[in-house]
Amino acid sequence: MEELDILEQENSQSKAPAKITDDSVDYTLTREFSGKYITAVGKRKTATSQVRLYEKGRGIIVINGQALAAYLPILSHQAAVIQPLRVTGLQHSLDFSVLVTGGGKSGQAEAIAHGIARCLVKMNEAVKPVLKASGLMTRDARIKERKKPGLKRARRAPQWSKR
Repeated sequence: MEELDILEQENSQSKAPAKITDDSVDYTLTREFSGKYITAVGKRKTATSQVRLYEKGRGIIVINGQALAAYLPILSHQAAVIQPLRVTGLQHSLDFSVLVTGGGKSGQAEAIAHGIARCLVKMNEAVKPVLKASGLMTRDARIKERKKPGLKRARRAPQWSKR
């Protein structure tokens, strides 16, 4: 029993990075990638993402210290994040480190895609027309409308009764 407690303490104190296997690619997540990077900010609703692009990568996307599939398990959210890379054909040659806050998972996924698109344009201005045609460069400014006084929600009035 004491041996198990000692092993658990040693494992909890070890600072080894998490090891993740994803689609037969074995890689180690670290807090920071090495080398120079390009940074950009993406936004959607109340979600904000800070994206770092590392050239000469293998297509790894780390979001808040977790792999893409672990942080966004829904495939449509993963597809939204990868969309700028798929459109430009750079899916397996760049690494990304992302910090995202605010909003829900859907808004965060679209904020990450916006940040990735901005990074790609900073890296190579020639991809801007392709990304703009796909609607990935435009900041989607639609946010929730505020509640108005005397109403139940932004536009929903209380039920009217004649008598």
